[in-house]
Amino acid sequence: MTELRRPIVVEHGSQPLGSYSPSGIDVLIVGTGLAGLTAGIECVRKGHNVRILERNEAINTAGDMFFMGLSATRFFKHWPEMAQEFDSISLHNAWIETFRHCGERMIPPLKVSDRLRAAGLDPDTPPGTFQMRPLVYRMFIRQAERLGIDIQFNKRVVEYWEDDLRQTAGVMTESGEQYEADVVIAADGVGSKSQSLVGGQVRAIRSGRAMWRAAFPICHLDQNPEVKAFFKMHDGETGEEPIIRTWLGPGSYAMTLTRPETMIWVMNHDVTGSERESWNHTVDAEEVLTNMDKGVGTHPWAPIFKELVRATPPKTIVNFELLWRDPKPSWASPGSRVVQIGDAAHSFLPASGNGATQAIEDAISLASCLQIGGRDNIPQSVRVHVRLRFVRTSCAQKLGFANAELLQDTDWGRAKLDPRRAQPRMPRWVWEHDPEPYAYDNYDKVVENIRDGVPLGAESGYPPNYPPGYRYQPWSIDDIMNTLRHGRPVDLGEGNWD
Repeated sequence: MTELRRPIVVEHGSQPLGSYSPSGIDVLIVGTGLAGLTAGIECVRKGHNVRILERNEAINTAGDMFFMGLSATRFFKHWPEMAQEFDSISLHNAWIETFRHCGERMIPPLKVSDRLRAAGLDPDTPPGTFQMRPLVYRMFIRQAERLGIDIQFNKRVVEYWEDDLRQTAGVMTESGEQYEADVVIAADGVGSKSQSLVGGQVRAIRSGRAMWRAAFPICHLDQNPEVKAFFKMHDGETGEEPIIRTWLGPGSYAMTLTRPETMIWVMNHDVTGSERESWNHTVDAEEVLTNMDKGVGTHPWAPIFKELVRATPPKTIVNFELLWRDPKPSWASPGSRVVQIGDAAHSFLPASGNGATQAIEDAISLASCLQIGGRDNIPQSVRVHVRLRFVRTSCAQKLGFANAELLQDTDWGRAKLDPRRAQPRMPRWVWEHDPEPYAYDNYDKVVENIRDGVPLGAESGYPPNYPPGYRYQPWSIDDIMNTLRHGRPVDLGEGNWD
C-alpha cells in the first residue's frame, strides 16, 4: 500500500475556498441529490476537479420538508453565502404542538427553543431543523453555479466500470457516451446501476407502509376559513411564527408545518395499492380520505385534518411507498475507484430524520479523505471513508425503526409529563458529530486498522462516531420485522443511544 502523504495540515476552523492546493484528482459524480451536490461543492473546496452527471433535464427542486441535522450543516461555516442563505430560509421562533390523531390536543404549543433549553441544549445551535426541500435545493444549486461546476443533464448512467491497470473508473450513459475519472461517486439513489459493480442490488422489502406528502401555497386554505384558522401560524412574541403540529395515532402518525407562504402535511399510513417509490407519483385527495381511517382503531382521524386534505390542490399529494433495505458494508467497487454515497449506499425511513443528514455527511467525509490521501492513494482513501461511515449509518438506520415505533405507539401518560417522549429521538452521538475533522483526526488510524486486518465494526484506536459502548453486530430487516411481529420493542443493542 502506498505510503500516506498529507498535502497540508488542516485546522478544524473555517477553511474557505482556496485553502487547499489542487489535488489533481478528477472526480465524476453521478446524481444531483443532496449527496451529489454536497460532494461536488466540497470536492471543489478540497482542490479536486469535478464533473456531475444528471439523468434528467434539470435538477428536481420539488418536494416538501425534511430534517437537516447539525452534523450535516456545520460545513456551511466554510461557505459564507450558503450560511447566510440557510439562515434566511430556516424556521426562526418556531413552535411545536402535539395532538392525538383524532384531534385531542395532548401537548399545548411550546417554543422549540424552550424545549431545547429544557433538555440542556443551546437554542442557537439546535440538533437540527426542518427545512423545505425546494429552498434547500435551490441554495445548493446556486452554490454549484457560483463555483462553475460542470453539471451535464440528460445523462442517464446505465453502467459503471473501473480499470485497475489504468487506475481509472467510469460510466456509460444510455446514449452510449463514456465518461472517465480517477474516482466515480455514485450518488444516484437506491436504484443506482453501480450496485452490480459494488456487490449486487440490495433486496427491497415491502414494509406495508407508505407516506402521503403534500406541500402547497397557503393561499389554498382561503377556501375553508375553519381550516385556515386552525392551521394558522402561532401568535408569538414577534407576531405570526411558524408552527409544527404532530399527530400521533395507533399505527400511524402525521405532521403539519405552517410557514409564512407554505402549508405542508405528511401522513404515515397502511399501503393502499397505489403507492410507489417515486417523488413524482401523485394521488387525489379522495383516495386519501377513503383510506386514512383504516388501521387506526375505533377513533377516526380528526375532521379538521380531513378538511386540510380536501383543501390540498390537485396533483400535489405524493403517495410514497416505504421500502426497507438491509444495511450493506460494501459501498465500493473491488478496486475502490467507484464508491456509493447517500441513498445508493444506505436508505432511511422518514421517521429516522437522518436520510439527508447522513447523505451530506458522506459527501463531506469522502471529499476530505480524498484530499488527505492525495491522488496516489485514492483506493486507500475510499476504503478509509467507508470504514469511517458504515457503523454510524447502520446505527442511524436502526434508530429510524425505533423512532417509527415510538411515533406509532406513543405512551401518552409519560408524554404529557415529558413532551420529548412524543417526538423522535435525536441522540447526541448523531448531531454532535462533525465528519470533516473526524476524517482528518482518524485517517491514519483507520489505515492501520486496515493494514492489521481489523474486521469492519471492530475498529480500535480512535473514538466512535456511533453510540458510545456499542459494538457492531450485523442485523437485517427480517430481524426487525420478527421483533415487531412478536410485539417486542426494537432492540438497538448495547451502548448509550440517548
